[in-house]
Amino acid sequence: MNMPDSQAITRARIADAAEGLFRRLGYQKTAVADIARECGMSPANVYRFFPSKSAINEAIAQRLLTGIEAEVRDLAAGPGTAEARIRAILRLLHVRDRDLFISEQRLHDMVAAAMAEHWGVIERFVETVRTVLAGLLAEGMEAGHFRRRDPARTAVALNHCTMIWMHPLLIADCLSHGEAPSAMEQELEEAMDLLMDALRVPE
Repeated sequence: MNMPDSQAITRARIADAAEGLFRRLGYQKTAVADIARECGMSPANVYRFFPSKSAINEAIAQRLLTGIEAEVRDLAAGPGTAEARIRAILRLLHVRDRDLFISEQRLHDMVAAAMAEHWGVIERFVETVRTVLAGLLAEGMEAGHFRRRDPARTAVALNHCTMIWMHPLLIADCLSHGEAPSAMEQELEEAMDLLMDALRVPE
């Protein structure tokens, strides 16, 4: 059942205020009372729309991931070979996660909390990406560019093999230990070269 427009608008306003506070103060330091004050309402009124701060976090995480999903689908539907589009999607996912840590570290903490508290939101996003990759793999197989194998299982394997460049916490760990962003980009390119060599039909 769709909620009335006024309720949807209020929920969006609360989520916008919370996201702004998460960016400025950090997820852990922001309380529901802070969000209520930012919206000019009481905490009890916030709880009418979200049962907890965690639920607000879930809504924001869903919104962020929906935006990335749209970018992934645009790349998948764009020009170029299936291989070129797969590479473009993997690069996009890495850059989005990396930039979140570098430019929006407080928001990165919110994503980390979402991964711990709302795995369903993350899992749906991962499944969407795998489905898109599977479609491109199947397209490459039909074109005779990739070896024939199960596209869905191959997409899962591709996801696992590139996880260190896609997982926000793993990226954060690498960058926190002094690895340069450019070095991570080069490593991803080398990993994609290796993976695509294994997928391609020998000439």
